[in-house]
Amino acid sequence: MINLRGIAAFLTLLVAAAQGHAAGVTIGVVAPQGGPLGLLGAQIAAGAAFEIQQSGNSLVTVNETCEDNSGAAVADALVNAKVQVAVGFLCSETLEGALPKLKDANIPAITVSVRSRILMEDALKNGWPLFRMAPADGAEAAKTIEVILKNWAADPIALIEDGTIHGRELTEAVRNALEQNGLKPVFTDTYRPGQEQQIALVRRLKRAGATRVFIGGDRNDVAVIARDAKVENIPLSILGGDAMRAANQPLPLADGVRAVALPEYALFQEGAVAAEALRAKGTEPEGYVLPSLAAALIAGQAAEAAAAAGKPLQEALLGTTFQTPVGTISFTGGHELSQNFYRLLEWRGNGFFPPAAPTQ
Repeated sequence: MINLRGIAAFLTLLVAAAQGHAAGVTIGVVAPQGGPLGLLGAQIAAGAAFEIQQSGNSLVTVNETCEDNSGAAVADALVNAKVQVAVGFLCSETLEGALPKLKDANIPAITVSVRSRILMEDALKNGWPLFRMAPADGAEAAKTIEVILKNWAADPIALIEDGTIHGRELTEAVRNALEQNGLKPVFTDTYRPGQEQQIALVRRLKRAGATRVFIGGDRNDVAVIARDAKVENIPLSILGGDAMRAANQPLPLADGVRAVALPEYALFQEGAVAAEALRAKGTEPEGYVLPSLAAALIAGQAAEAAAAAGKPLQEALLGTTFQTPVGTISFTGGHELSQNFYRLLEWRGNGFFPPAAPTQ
């Protein structure tokens, strides 16, 4: 686990080391250094700082308050520190104010968190140098549809959702894809979320003949439905979405429930070496740690490639494929990830892991 006091000491040492040799690429790391978002900011800082130190580049840390109208001050700090590229950016509020000034200074920003479609549209329209390592709109639905069509196409499928905007839109995208492929769910419904039991719902699923059910809802609702299906002796294969990545309480999730979600990259081959190195330094590679490490790696390699080729850094970001601890990364012309990092995962014991049997 990362604690704020420990990460502060860690960053102090890294900044001192960077100032000692002042070599390589100067990379800004923008992340909250305290407050309610401090733990997420610590993950960003730990991953990026580790990579910057390993690569012999120079680190500049900038606090991100995530308040409205705070972005201009963040941009000023980056410009004054003469950074060549900046990574992190937990909040859209920061980017909205920072990007116009970063454009003027030719400083690309790589966000590991912000998913706003409107912000990216504005960035492309205005020529702001924003690159996104967070998933774009539609990536979760696309992977969910791929998994269902590959694994469930021959089975009676039910689609249920909790009435929230995200749950409804995700489930609707799945339903439309099924219909375009000549498949019709045997059961669709909007259930009432936050209930202590869902026995009536699972009985209705049984009467409809459903054996596979996609649930557009949160983790606790899925846990309740899985429990009640087991109590009623109703065999259901259950698949949820990225909302399943939440605290395993108050009702623990049953083993075997699956989700299309962003993985803990340390569990996969490409992240194992970096995860081991981070743990050796006392940092657990959770949450944003490995994605931020990857962002810093991309920033450094792109800056070096741009300098060697005598071209703008943005062109190097767009024209290069990077091998990182979260997998192969390249950016589209729209500054989005070319790759879809959502994966099919299965709950076993105390976490989501790659499915035991090959299914994708």
